[in-house]
Amino acid sequence: MKKVYIKRAILPGIIFSVTLSSCNITKQYKTPEVSTENMFRDTSLSDTTTIADIPWKEYFKDPILRTLIDECLNNNYDLKIAEARMRQAGANLSIAKAAYYPTVALAGQVNQTRSSKNGNALRDHANVYTLGIATTWELDIWGKLNRQSKAKYAQLLSSQEYRNLVQTNLVAGVATSYYTLLSLDEQLKISNEAITLLRKMVVTTESLRDAGLQNTAAVEQMKATLYSTEVSIPELECSIREMENTICVMLGKKPGPVTRNSFTDQIIPTNMKMGLPVHMLANRPDVKGAELDFRAAFELAVAAQASLYPSITLGSSSDANMIGYTSTTLSNFFKPENIFANILGGLTQPLFAGNQLRANIKIQKASQEIALYTFEKTVLTASQEVSDILYTYKSSFRKNEKRSQQITALKNSVEYTQLLLEAGEANYIEVITAEQNLLEAQLGQVKDKLEQLQAGIDLYKALGGGIK
Repeated sequence: MKKVYIKRAILPGIIFSVTLSSCNITKQYKTPEVSTENMFRDTSLSDTTTIADIPWKEYFKDPILRTLIDECLNNNYDLKIAEARMRQAGANLSIAKAAYYPTVALAGQVNQTRSSKNGNALRDHANVYTLGIATTWELDIWGKLNRQSKAKYAQLLSSQEYRNLVQTNLVAGVATSYYTLLSLDEQLKISNEAITLLRKMVVTTESLRDAGLQNTAAVEQMKATLYSTEVSIPELECSIREMENTICVMLGKKPGPVTRNSFTDQIIPTNMKMGLPVHMLANRPDVKGAELDFRAAFELAVAAQASLYPSITLGSSSDANMIGYTSTTLSNFFKPENIFANILGGLTQPLFAGNQLRANIKIQKASQEIALYTFEKTVLTASQEVSDILYTYKSSFRKNEKRSQQITALKNSVEYTQLLLEAGEANYIEVITAEQNLLEAQLGQVKDKLEQLQAGIDLYKALGGGIK
């Protein structure tokens, strides 16, 4: 005899689901509005060209630097972690999408019942064998699952933007460390040249003392100036070694020496086109990621709202819909008369859990509000960064001409005071002062150039460059 077990309560649920299948939470996502007026302080822009569109392999001219950046993007651990998070977010999206569809599983069960009879405890027994296909399914009539899936998709895109953010930071970080290393090399070179000059002056001063034209105090003061300059050498060498190690770690390899060009060969960028503010918002990964985080929070808030409405399920985790075979014996188990079907449907309307669900809605709406404020703050911070960098770049460039004139004058001063000292017409204090001022000016010139190179890196990064 064919056994068919159908729980008829499913029929009203199916009719109800068909009636409401077109109903959904219709609140659609809108990108937060951002005013781009006066976003960059004291800057009026009309040119749509932006350096952010230049690939980093074209923006940076030093071939060794390009090689280092390429090696970093292939081996850096922070980037590998970001890419693993992308794969993790993609798996979460797959899980969310899978909730749309019914779960299907092969289910088997053996039930044994024992009873007492004629004074014999638990002697009689009966077995029931069941084997079939079990399934459960929640109908997404209110779009809750759809919203959760959209939230996961936004989180996936956000993880991709985080990965892009890591890349832009790495490109800028390697370039910054590289130029800093070259500037330290240049400072070491200038300091060694100053030491060579001071050693000659010590010898000259000693000769003048022996000739009766200077005294021992002049010799000792000249030596003190020499020693003061020599003290800076170990510090510079230590800084150079630490910067090499920093670059190696960024490249995902053990600390060691770094191949490099000279600081004087580096070209300061002059093409500092920013484009329109809207281009910055469209390029910067942190801004795009913050907007996607807001979208995810929005979708989760709508999904939380949908949880207040009735849910229709076919089967449950404890009692799934099932079709298969059942029999009290294993012989002839797969005969047609042993086929059975068990269909269970349910309509659930939250009642006593309403306060928990409403509290969850408040939590999700607060998360949405936090995400919106974070997005707005990110945009504001981006505006500040571009404004600060551009002013720093322009201010630093204004020093170049005066700095060159200062160094030329100080070189002449050192030469003249040395000649006057040898002629007995100047004292050693004038010579020492001229040499110290020249060294400071030369080191200041290195700092100026590094500042301008750094501004070029920072603006490129602030506008969203380094992803291509």
